[in-house]
Amino acid sequence: MLSDKTKEIVKSTSPVLQKHGVAITTRMYERMAEEYPEVKALFANTRDGQAERLASAVLAYSQNIDNLDALQASIESIANKHVGVNVLPEHYPIVGQLLLAAMQDVLGDALNEEVLKAWEEAYSFLADVFINKERQLYSQGA
Repeated sequence: MLSDKTKEIVKSTSPVLQKHGVAITTRMYERMAEEYPEVKALFANTRDGQAERLASAVLAYSQNIDNLDALQASIESIANKHVGVNVLPEHYPIVGQLLLAAMQDVLGDALNEEVLKAWEEAYSFLADVFINKERQLYSQGA
């Protein structure tokens, strides 16, 4: 479980994510192409707008981190897409590392250690949610 402090910090970043989210996710995909082209290939068949969709999902998570039930439909939809392109548990740490690095690239000194640590915890928590959901879908032959 996430601490109330982590939830509070992540939720407080919503305005920054609303303003800079697309820049962050665009940078994340740039870094992914440079550092992990094999992971970037998982997104090769997605439509344009992937950075915008991810930015929207990250923003929604920050806004609803204390009420994940509000995100259930999105989690289900994203998990099904992930299974469709064969996203695996080992991809999540890579994406998390890249997302946090992109936050640092875009936000610079405005991203302090406390916020970075909270997002690291929040990402890991959500990654586990997706990994468990996707494991269930894979076992069902989805």
